[in-house]
Amino acid sequence: MILICLCLSSFHVQAGEGAPEAAPVPEAAPVPEDNADSLRRMRERRFAGDPVGARAFRMTCVGAPLVAAGLAFSYEDGHFRALRNGFIPSFHSHVDDYLQYAPAAVMLGMKAGGVESRSSWGRMLVSDSFSAVLLTGVVLGIKRTTHVVRPDGSNAMSFPSGHTATAFMTATMLTKEYGHLSPWVGVGAYTAATATGFMRLANDRHWFSDVLAGAGFGILVTELGYLFTDLIFKEKGLICKSAGDLWNGWEKVSFAGPSFIGTYFGVNFIPGSRRASDGMRLRFRSGGTAGVEGAYFFLPYAGVGGRIGVSDMSAENPFGLSSSSGTEETLDLTSVYAGAYFSMPLAVRLALGGNLSAGYVHTSVLNSSRSRISREDLPAFDAGISLTFKTSAHFGLRVYADCEMMPSLLSSGHLFVMLNCGGAVSILL
Repeated sequence: MILICLCLSSFHVQAGEGAPEAAPVPEAAPVPEDNADSLRRMRERRFAGDPVGARAFRMTCVGAPLVAAGLAFSYEDGHFRALRNGFIPSFHSHVDDYLQYAPAAVMLGMKAGGVESRSSWGRMLVSDSFSAVLLTGVVLGIKRTTHVVRPDGSNAMSFPSGHTATAFMTATMLTKEYGHLSPWVGVGAYTAATATGFMRLANDRHWFSDVLAGAGFGILVTELGYLFTDLIFKEKGLICKSAGDLWNGWEKVSFAGPSFIGTYFGVNFIPGSRRASDGMRLRFRSGGTAGVEGAYFFLPYAGVGGRIGVSDMSAENPFGLSSSSGTEETLDLTSVYAGAYFSMPLAVRLALGGNLSAGYVHTSVLNSSRSRISREDLPAFDAGISLTFKTSAHFGLRVYADCEMMPSLLSSGHLFVMLNCGGAVSILL
């Protein structure tokens, strides 16, 4: 963010003792208020376009990695669908059909209500039209090329998620036009976009990789749409400086006060195999995990926090295993943890974090012809480490690795250890 400061100062010359009196300096004629306001607007318009570094930052450090993550996570899509089927198998809602347009509706409503935005009506509509046309071409082109079948089997146009792409496109539009009012404009816009993506997963209409890639494409095409408009219009139609952008990477931000709340997704696995008291050995496949996590730092580097999450895992060759929920070979877990959180800045935008927490895990019942997992409430401990990249004053991307320990889910009495790792999106408070 570039701050434009106009400083007016006057200097008074005083003669020393015995020195000839200096000629009085005539005062500058006062600038009429209307002219001063015009000068201010002219200077702001001059710097209203996003700095090249900030625009490149948003594309290369936010949009492109989301697309890449979508491609990488395509190999883990089954885990996240199993997680959805284990906890909300009958979920169905049409809210996401409308929520994807909510940021655009807010933007147009504020503009119609006279709230000053980054661009004039004409420039804003051209920018948004460029973005919408680009998004339509990119999403439909990829859908018709990849032919990925939707999770519900309805058609072969799953990748990427058009709803999620539209939601992140409109969220970026709103943030670019009104992010200068408050960073929380962007936080609200991207929260609505993220909720749209979650609902596409809950509705069984998209794979997790579809949603990640859709979010990335939505951000990328909007940045390109505004870039094309800036090149064509230059300074024409710019009203105020585009400051406060959620994805603004131009200004330096620090990790003072690292309190946060966010959501995480990851993959869990149990190393090795587990032997039951009857001698039967069970080896679990990797599964999915997701949840909400937050922490409040009352000291610069230490605080308290917790998380609520769900996980699932399935057993290899279990010979007749079935869960109480009716899903074959799958064990579902719901966990709640609270404890101490730590954060240590490594660089201006990078921080190393960790946590030591205690809580409990609620499990479903898993039966076999000879063995049974039936303990439904278990005390548990969690130790984790994370690396947070701060993209702006109120937004962070995080990768993490956790180790959960609990009494054995089998009757053998051994410690049950589950490892999970993944990524998180956090609002920094």
